[in-house]
Amino acid sequence: MNISQNQRKVYYLALALILVAIALISTWSLWLKPADSASLAAPTPTAALQATPAPAATTAPETTTTHTVTPAQAAKKTSTIVYYQDNYGYLVPVMCSVPLADGIAKATLSMMVQSPDNDMQAARLGLRTVLPENTSIDLDISGGLARIDLGREVLDMADAAAESNMIDAIVQTLTEFDTVDRVEFLIGGQKREKLTHGTDVSKTFTRGDINVESMEPTMSVTDASPVMLYFPADSGAVIVPVTRMVEGQSDINTAVLELAKGPTGDEMLESVVPAGCGLIDVKVEDGVAKLNFTGEFVNLVQNSDGGRLALKALVLTCTQFEGVKSVEIYVDGQKYDAAQGELGVPSFMNIADSIYYEAIQTQSNALFEMD
Repeated sequence: MNISQNQRKVYYLALALILVAIALISTWSLWLKPADSASLAAPTPTAALQATPAPAATTAPETTTTHTVTPAQAAKKTSTIVYYQDNYGYLVPVMCSVPLADGIAKATLSMMVQSPDNDMQAARLGLRTVLPENTSIDLDISGGLARIDLGREVLDMADAAAESNMIDAIVQTLTEFDTVDRVEFLIGGQKREKLTHGTDVSKTFTRGDINVESMEPTMSVTDASPVMLYFPADSGAVIVPVTRMVEGQSDINTAVLELAKGPTGDEMLESVVPAGCGLIDVKVEDGVAKLNFTGEFVNLVQNSDGGRLALKALVLTCTQFEGVKSVEIYVDGQKYDAAQGELGVPSFMNIADSIYYEAIQTQSNALFEMD
């Protein structure tokens, strides 16, 4: 298919206008969003989600003072980690930019509520928001405890899976902040035992494992330990963290071996290594993880992105282990040239601005290839 120079110019102009419009809408909506009064440090990734017994007595959260973000504040940005979900129910953390202001925790949660602006931003990442439309959020943070009061809209979730995803996403999001290590829920100002479809919200939650796979029936619970794996989503845009239960020690050797096996069951995730590729060995020397694969690994470049996300998933899986600072890949004992791949250690698994930019680059490359 041949495309004239004028047609190409019109395409780029239209694309630029769309991006500018989205940016203006997003910025204006952020100016108008209220934020909670708790001033929080920038979020840092930590570990995962488990329930602990709630205190014997609970009290209603203090009424928080809301603040409107001014245009001057909106000009200054900070990073925050938002938890979305993909079309198959996997929770996906994404680092996003928001105006620098007090109440960053509430502002972050507000980005997870269904609305035209929020849904558009999530869709650009190939993801979806997790809280129902018009859900109100009151938040009080004190002594490491975040007490969140959600509107009664959360009682109308579609099913138990949607309820559980919402609760997990909120806990994961809040515990990204250094000032939060526990989360307590109220619904419509009242303490509840369960949500409509049976999800337990009576306890105080701490951070726990994310996207936990089902254990194999033959695996002993007492011998099982969790290992975090990273897989590209089938959308080709983001990395999804998955917790797999394994027998024995969950070290880097086990993690890379499990990663090479690929997603289990009917998971809608992409394999990291090409079909037929085997793992020869894993060595860690002077902080460098050296992964040696069979010859089929070179077929990675046939991926639609040239293997960029697969290499990134490998690096993330390896560098989660203490003492591992970088990754080198070998194919049948020969060092692999990653070319344009991602063998550097990323600052975070998913960064919204980078994903948007790469989407534009992909569209532009596709246009030139059509010429």
